[in-house]
Amino acid sequence: MKNKLSKRLWLSFILIGLAGQLAWSIENMYLNVFLYNTIIQNTSYIASMVSLSAITATLTTFLMGILSDKVGKRKAFISFGYILWGLSTAAFGFVNNNLVKTATTAAALVVALDCLMTFFGSTANDAAFNAYVTDQSDESNRGKIEGVLSSLSLISMLIIFGLFDGFTQRGEWKTFFAIFGIINIATGILSLFLLKDDKSNITKESHVIKGVISLLAISEIKKNKTRYLDLINILLISTSLQVFLPYLIIYIQEYLGFKDYALMLAIVLTSASVISILAGRFADSFGKSKTAIIAIAVMFIGSILMYFFRSYALCTIAALLVMSGYLATVSCINANLRDTTPKNLTGSFQGIRMVFTVAIPMIIGPFIGNTLIKNSGRTYTELGVIKDVPTPILFLAAAFILIPLCILVCIRLKEEKNASSK
Repeated sequence: MKNKLSKRLWLSFILIGLAGQLAWSIENMYLNVFLYNTIIQNTSYIASMVSLSAITATLTTFLMGILSDKVGKRKAFISFGYILWGLSTAAFGFVNNNLVKTATTAAALVVALDCLMTFFGSTANDAAFNAYVTDQSDESNRGKIEGVLSSLSLISMLIIFGLFDGFTQRGEWKTFFAIFGIINIATGILSLFLLKDDKSNITKESHVIKGVISLLAISEIKKNKTRYLDLINILLISTSLQVFLPYLIIYIQEYLGFKDYALMLAIVLTSASVISILAGRFADSFGKSKTAIIAIAVMFIGSILMYFFRSYALCTIAALLVMSGYLATVSCINANLRDTTPKNLTGSFQGIRMVFTVAIPMIIGPFIGNTLIKNSGRTYTELGVIKDVPTPILFLAAAFILIPLCILVCIRLKEEKNASSK
């Protein structure tokens, strides 16, 4: 039987989820461009920033997830976390090479501020909001919810590219960061009135740390194989994405030579968002793992085509396959993971999830990408400065990672069938 969510709950999921994805899109994509274009043209700093941010996000989610389970509430963590997240986002607009003596010092300041912003963002979004969604949903509607939440990441990019990319093109970074800082501050204030802590859905756990440690025991892993298969699966799909995502805009601009890429991104992001929502609905009835296998195949084909294609139209088609397949896969795996989340440790489990979703992928993925870029030897010189250029090999590497992912999802599907036959 499917449980219907209230309009208020859907509104809170969408508004808070969208504001969070806007901020993460700034951090994951535009902050890299900001660092590259205005501070220092060395992709090693991008890889370092992404990795340190991932470590910060994971540690924060562990600590704040545990704390929210101990307290038995999520609302305060979400609301005040979003307000502080907004303030730290706006602060990036004040960092430039005139503020300090050297470009390397300015780059280090950006990296440090990114870690601070990530602390607030992970507290509010990764630890508290993700736990809140799990608290308020069940197995009958999680595919649909994940389809919508996953689509928000692309919708946020569409909003940014369509309405605010011009600020970055003109170098108006202070205004750009201020806008999204204000959005998060406003969302934090609004959530104080919109959210309700439903105590019937939150178990106030008194032995949280002991419970988290028990989740990593061999006996627990054997007893809940599908949960840990889901964690490995989310690690692989996230790593595949992180091989190319931090360098995507730079690749489009500098390798493909598409200076006017707004139309391409609009088509890809809009279409992929719709497909993600439809895939989430489909997964609830057809089966999450079955749907994931189809989605992985779509992303694999798109990644291979991105390696070969160079024209604007063909790259648009290939990128649509990549992003649609990625979002649909993530929706299915995350929905499965919510189904197997231990109910008395919902917040604490977000820290374990972050190790596989963010920490490992955002350390491994960008460094794989950066190594491939450095070894490609593709550079250009501007005003006497040698700049690295991402190449299509990134997409071939991303496709290769999808092969073991497909195998493991098939194993997960077999485990489901064995469990249902007992």
